[in-house]
Amino acid sequence: MSAIDDRSLKNEGPSKNEVMSIGELAARTGLTTSAIRFYESKGLIVAARSNSGQRRFMRADIRRLSLILVAQEFGFTLPEIREYLKNIPSGRALSKQDWARLSKEFKQHLEQRIERMTLLRDRLDSCIGCGCLSMEQCHLYNAGDAAAKYGRGPRYLYGDKVLKPQKEA
Repeated sequence: MSAIDDRSLKNEGPSKNEVMSIGELAARTGLTTSAIRFYESKGLIVAARSNSGQRRFMRADIRRLSLILVAQEFGFTLPEIREYLKNIPSGRALSKQDWARLSKEFKQHLEQRIERMTLLRDRLDSCIGCGCLSMEQCHLYNAGDAAAKYGRGPRYLYGDKVLKPQKEA
């Protein structure tokens, strides 16, 4: 379903000032038209088509695209951004209430990301600091590949508890 129905394009709904071509939207947002088409293909914005087949966007898409860009700067993936935007109808600008809810969710997500990045930073030297560069043979931090029980990847860097090496008898 398009956010801009046929009435919008025939000027029976929103005024012509509320409907923009992809070029006008690109000029206002600083994005390329190909980037706008990409975001449209990912379901982050919705365009209607004029009788001649040209894409038409609502002025509200300026703010929606700005939010997408900010969220990407925060490190959110496009699927995460789509999830955040699913409760905001296409074709209308973010309200103060929308932004209050989104910013609260963003802050929680960012706090978790900051904690994880801090942990990664603080443990980075301990993971490969001994120089063996082997998670399978590391006798200091991963004797007998004990970290494998936590799953794939650098488990101790991800925050799993380091098992203390067993003392040989």
